[in-house]
Amino acid sequence: MGKTLYEKVFDLHTVRQLPSGQYQLFIGLHLIHEVTTPQAFSMLEERGLGVAYPQRTFATVDHIIPTHSLLRPFKDTQAEAMLSALESNVKQHGIRFFSQERQENGIVHVLGPERGLTQPGMTICCGDSHTSTHGAFGALAFGIGTSQVRDVLATQTLAVSKLKVRRVEVNGKLGPGVYAKDVALFIINRLGVQGGVGYAYEFAGDVFDAFSMEERMTVCNMSIEGGARVGYVNPDQTTYDYLEGRDAVPQGNAWEKAIAYWESIKSDADAQYADVVRFDAAEIEPVVTWGITPGQSVAVTGTIPGLEAFTESERGNVSQAYDYMRLEAGNPIAGVQIDVAFIGSCTNARISDFQVVAELIEARRNAGHPVHVAPHVRALAVPGSQAVKAEIIRRGYDRILKSSGFEFREPGCSMCLAMNPDRLHGDQVCASSSNRNFKGRQGSPEGRTLLMSPAMVAAAAFKGEVTDVRSFLEANQ
Repeated sequence: MGKTLYEKVFDLHTVRQLPSGQYQLFIGLHLIHEVTTPQAFSMLEERGLGVAYPQRTFATVDHIIPTHSLLRPFKDTQAEAMLSALESNVKQHGIRFFSQERQENGIVHVLGPERGLTQPGMTICCGDSHTSTHGAFGALAFGIGTSQVRDVLATQTLAVSKLKVRRVEVNGKLGPGVYAKDVALFIINRLGVQGGVGYAYEFAGDVFDAFSMEERMTVCNMSIEGGARVGYVNPDQTTYDYLEGRDAVPQGNAWEKAIAYWESIKSDADAQYADVVRFDAAEIEPVVTWGITPGQSVAVTGTIPGLEAFTESERGNVSQAYDYMRLEAGNPIAGVQIDVAFIGSCTNARISDFQVVAELIEARRNAGHPVHVAPHVRALAVPGSQAVKAEIIRRGYDRILKSSGFEFREPGCSMCLAMNPDRLHGDQVCASSSNRNFKGRQGSPEGRTLLMSPAMVAAAAFKGEVTDVRSFLEANQ
């Protein structure tokens, strides 16, 4: 009987089964940042412990860093203290730190792949829930808590339970104006925000075969929003083409050996899955969330669903969503006015995300249509890393974005979670390319978040309201 990639990689990294029934898993790559490490390092110090494999741990600063200026000290004294603690700890333990002074920093889930640290067949963890991003490379990647960060620093291992594997196929071809973010939100809507609890999701089918690595990362990033602890795509030539030549990737004969290993850990044709779900790509339209979970979404051409569309157990949360978002069942999502537009986060802050927006702007201008952010909208474009920022500038996308009214910022998590100065105020509505629309997520207890693709965020910014980006694309032709 064949095995899935999840089973193969899990078995290869298992040290032993513990009396609890869990497994002690060796962790190949540990990524850390400033938020979940200060206490973890303090716990090591209290116990007189060091870092077992510092060469397998890599650090950056992302959550708290201001995106308007990198000048130190930060005005936020807590943010400055967190970064200072990280700098001290990585120096003490000999951990590689991608610092803002050397213009190396970036969002941890953007930085790992672009540096070639993230590779197929690895076990990867980070004190951040969206570590599932790295599964796009055929790795088992998952977020951990602060005490687990301590455990990995001290032992390079982790106690985990084995998951079931669900294969999620999307077959056919996506239509114009439909992007990886729409695929992610569609899957979460159909399977539910708790649908993946206890599962690893193996994403497959025509759409994932055709996706770039950055598109695969977007969907795997949001696996956790569907309840799955792990989301992955089997490695293929697209994976290898992306990785070849990157900093941490093997070269020469070691490269050929690496590919042989990566090929060996792919799911077998006769692998057994807990279940298989299949979707038709033709069903997927641009998606917008209307509620307070990533699963409360609708196609941009649709209307806010009524209570009757939900189970009894869901209706309390849905009623809260109506009240919090100030939206009424039966009303169209298109036309909802926005105050802020945000393109960024570990979900959508890679070069391809900004390319889509820049090309949309240029196409409209070439077709003779003026394009500028609506007067009442504040629009932010925040790269995922210094490397992404440099490439945006090299291609001239920064000039295109700024000329259309976007603020072009320094890299960081920015308005995704508002642990920095980029925040909503009052009851502002934000069209966001980030991953969570929870109450207060973007910094204001009354702030309201509508998740959508970067292209949809740009369309909303220009119109001043939720808009079907396909109408922009058609007008450009």
